[in-house]
Amino acid sequence: MHVDLESCNLSEPSSLLMTESQRSTGWKRSLAEAVRSSDELLRRLNLSGHELASTVAESPFPVLVPESYLNRMQKGDFGDPLLRQVLSLGAELVDTNGFLSDPVGDVAARKAPGLLQKYEGRALLIATGACAVHCRYCFRRHYAYSEEPKGLEQWQPALDQIASDASLEEIILSGGDPLLLSDSQLGQLVEAISSIEHIRRLRIHTRLPIVLPNRVTSELVKTLTSTRLAPVVVVHANHANELVQDCAAALQTLTRQVGPVLNQAVLLKGVNDSYEALAELSRRSVELGVVPYYLHQLDRVQGAAHFEVDVELGRKLISEMRRRLPGYLVPRYVAEIAGDSSKRPLMLGD
Repeated sequence: MHVDLESCNLSEPSSLLMTESQRSTGWKRSLAEAVRSSDELLRRLNLSGHELASTVAESPFPVLVPESYLNRMQKGDFGDPLLRQVLSLGAELVDTNGFLSDPVGDVAARKAPGLLQKYEGRALLIATGACAVHCRYCFRRHYAYSEEPKGLEQWQPALDQIASDASLEEIILSGGDPLLLSDSQLGQLVEAISSIEHIRRLRIHTRLPIVLPNRVTSELVKTLTSTRLAPVVVVHANHANELVQDCAAALQTLTRQVGPVLNQAVLLKGVNDSYEALAELSRRSVELGVVPYYLHQLDRVQGAAHFEVDVELGRKLISEMRRRLPGYLVPRYVAEIAGDSSKRPLMLGD
């Protein structure tokens, strides 16, 4: 399915007509009203009687889809690339050899409660275990979030660890999704990090501007720009059909008012495993001011084997992008390998 971008109002979606007060509280309401079952998702998309509906199965990893994201799907299309990312299928319940509960070595990288460090010079805080959408290929779908801090006081051991390591200059807020923290909670955490003298940059890894765009408010912008730390926002979109309407407006707010915005995509079977899909994702990203950053090979997490694309096909797709597109439209094709000191390039010659 292809969304006609020219027919979509990209610059002035109806959400922009709301007052700031409505936007500040609206994202919480939107999350509360999200679709939470595969049956409801199929019903809303007129797919309950589809011949492939029998492949759907509820999973211990529950369905969660905000209305904004649902509204960008094509009704009646079981193969819609957005639907495929969030619909729970029976294939998730198949135990596949080589697919693990912790495919990227998060447990081994844990330095303190909520603090992971894999690479030199930066460390990652698990700011929350909650997300606004449950991507079916999520590499942390089995992560023990219940063991991580729930408030600023519980963050102190991690903050002390960061303060004791002068080699760190960047902190990454991840999760879950750090933008599910309230503005007050996020502001307190950012302030605590900024008080550590050797930290220079704050990176936010988030999917909310893509799936819950009304989270991008003036208060959030103020929180991210009222610190001495240089903010970098890394979003996660896998298909150009995600980057329209209120999502486009949210991304433009971030690129114009906050700072660099990068996109990390995951190569997914049936979603973006074609030159056309990847090229349009990059084109649309750049038109919104978002830099195509990484194309990740799927992390081999239990429940996601049906999304895996062969690395050789991935290489061919990136080679085709290099041949046909300007270099700034071509993301780096990488894999995260447990124990490696950086992302591993997958293109020959990188």
